[in-house]
Amino acid sequence: MVLSTTSLLLIVVLLILVLGAVPSWQHSRSWGYAPSGTLGAILVIVLIFALLGYL
Repeated sequence: MVLSTTSLLLIVVLLILVLGAVPSWQHSRSWGYAPSGTLGAILVIVLIFALLGYL
């Protein structure tokens, strides 16, 4: 099973967004883990769709 270039690019971009949403800076500590949790859930869904061949 081979991922298409678009699917791979989408997964990489979402992974970078998840890492960027981790609350490690002082101004974003009050956000909790909601941004990274939401993006993580989207990443898992996109990864499942890509592996099943829907993307």
